[in-house]
Amino acid sequence: MPENATLSDFQGDGGQNVMVAAYRHDAHKLNGETHDYAPDTFHGVPVNQTVPHGADGDASALSRPNGKPEQTVDNHETHYRLSLLTGDSHYDPKEFSRPRLSEAINDLLTGSDPEVMHRAWLTSDVASGFNESIYYPYTSLKFHTLLVAALLDNYRAGHEFADLLLVVDDSEEIVPHRTVYAGDRFALRIDGSAGGQPWARLGSRPWRSWESAWKRLTAHPLDVNHDKHDMVLDANLRRIWSWSTALQYIEDLETRRENA
Repeated sequence: MPENATLSDFQGDGGQNVMVAAYRHDAHKLNGETHDYAPDTFHGVPVNQTVPHGADGDASALSRPNGKPEQTVDNHETHYRLSLLTGDSHYDPKEFSRPRLSEAINDLLTGSDPEVMHRAWLTSDVASGFNESIYYPYTSLKFHTLLVAALLDNYRAGHEFADLLLVVDDSEEIVPHRTVYAGDRFALRIDGSAGGQPWARLGSRPWRSWESAWKRLTAHPLDVNHDKHDMVLDANLRRIWSWSTALQYIEDLETRRENA
């Protein structure tokens, strides 16, 4: 919950519509539009709305530095994400044809059931092709959006940021809005309680703290003693500070492992 907020601030906030807005708030990035000139609707539904309770700003702070952004990669000024694995754009126009891209974006934005929308974002490979800022092209729009929804859902429940935990769940445990990564081996969520699962506090304020939180987990989901893949993944996760970048790196490396 943002500083100085009270429970009365959370009454009448639109219920399901607020959570739907979280999944639609960066529609302009999927459609190649700037925020200032992006339309207010997409296929008849409202998009690009402000997310309440400061959730968008807090999620941004988890992955990007504060202040005026600066170009960090020369000659890359699009919302197509660069991969930490290859250094190249994750977006493949051969794989993501315009009809398929349009259909996938429709699925991500035009739903009305927020839990269904959460699942759509959680499982989308198209959403992972975009970054959350052209200035920081290794960040992930997919995981930024999921972090926004997780923070918003927790804030609406009365939790403050300093109370929140990164929790490691079994792969089949998907908590609506709060699960921010779901793989074949484990899932990760942001929540106010761990329910007996491994956990680490996010910290006193939102900042690029992934590396710190990952190191402080009470137990890790990776077999770093016997699995070379896990050793590489764990070593790199201890070097990444941006939350959306780290979550996307987990997904990319786990996908590579599954396809090997």
